[in-house]
Amino acid sequence: MGKYTAEDIIRKVKEENVRFIRLQFTDIFGSFKNIAITPCQLEKALNNQCMFDGSSIEGFVRIEESDMYLYPDYDSFLIFPWYNDCKVARLICDVYTPDGEPFAGDPRGLLKRVLKEAKEMGFTAFNVGPECEFFLFNYDEQGRPTTDSRDRGAYFELGPTDLGETVRRDICMNLEEMGYQIEASHHECANGQHEIDFKYTDALTAADNIVTFKLAVKTVAHKHDMYATFMPKPVFGKAGNGMHINMSLMKDGKNAFYDENDDLGLSQTAYQFIAGILEHAAGMSAVTNPLVNSYKRLVSGYEAPVYIAWSASNRSPLIRVPASRGAGTRIELRNPDPSANPYLALALCLAAGLDGIRRGLTPPESVHANLFEMTEDEREEHGVMQLPATLREALRAMRKDKLVRETLGKHIYSKYMAHKTAEWDEYTVRVTEWEIDRYLARY
Repeated sequence: MGKYTAEDIIRKVKEENVRFIRLQFTDIFGSFKNIAITPCQLEKALNNQCMFDGSSIEGFVRIEESDMYLYPDYDSFLIFPWYNDCKVARLICDVYTPDGEPFAGDPRGLLKRVLKEAKEMGFTAFNVGPECEFFLFNYDEQGRPTTDSRDRGAYFELGPTDLGETVRRDICMNLEEMGYQIEASHHECANGQHEIDFKYTDALTAADNIVTFKLAVKTVAHKHDMYATFMPKPVFGKAGNGMHINMSLMKDGKNAFYDENDDLGLSQTAYQFIAGILEHAAGMSAVTNPLVNSYKRLVSGYEAPVYIAWSASNRSPLIRVPASRGAGTRIELRNPDPSANPYLALALCLAAGLDGIRRGLTPPESVHANLFEMTEDEREEHGVMQLPATLREALRAMRKDKLVRETLGKHIYSKYMAHKTAEWDEYTVRVTEWEIDRYLARY
């Protein structure tokens, strides 16, 4: 049974004097979209009768087949705490066609379909704990965001050295008002970089939480006259923004990744899930790391993974198994960044893991040495491959990975591939400041 009924939402809107309700959804690239309605239209929206023009949304449909309907998820109802002049609430929606069928291009609907496959295999929940990093920067005199933080804080720094402490605290308080359970918040290793971790939950709620988290961070930062960015690598020579994804499966009321009789405390299901992720990591990377800029983060020396391997003892591989066991047993995928569409990223992670379980895959041996300090020959000896180094390589890997293509479906795959190929092509013809500095005076 859900948290709310339609009657509950109508009553809360009236009691709290909510003036606007945002019906929110994402395009295939993870950008939050919304249609705002007033309370007089709420009952119509709750009856799935709110229509919008899908041809105006990137990656959706052509103009001749544009009508789409929003089906609100009642349990996603909340009131934003940061509006002082009038109260604003939101409902996250699934996208449907006029025929009453789930729209094939809806990322949230895609995640729900993969979760259904997991349930059919006996897994009652796919639990996810995201770790989202972001930078806080200042605006210039024209109100444009810069990469100047004026912050010289380091990892776990305290105020007043940590100039973002007040902003981060305000973000946490706003998130808690919206029902988030904040587990930790701290200054990250780069100047102006921060992380806020919230409690794990089922994958669909986790994806909803990620997109809402990004909205909250940007909104609260702006109120403090700062700009929050989830760009993967905004500053040369500094660590980039990651979005580590902690994952576990539940079956028969227990954590399906735990086995007390195993040397590492991992079950066969966990090993097979790891093997599936490793096999499809390259093919998924155009989704988990979707920008040209994403691959500026995935380089040696900045705590981001470069090599496709796993370990229960160090942080250099793609997959790490944190020390917690029992109910807390989980695996941590370290390459995703927060520019990824969380619905697509989590759907592919789950699909890859389930593929490993179905096929009974066995992962290579755990790598205990620091991968960055190993020679190329040593990595080859351990069967360690490298993640794609550019968006172009990632798109080629996606094109070759049948599971990734089939999981995304024809609509999302074709639209995503076309858009990202165009993004790469546009990037390749641009002349950068690096080229000007290096070549202009020399030739």
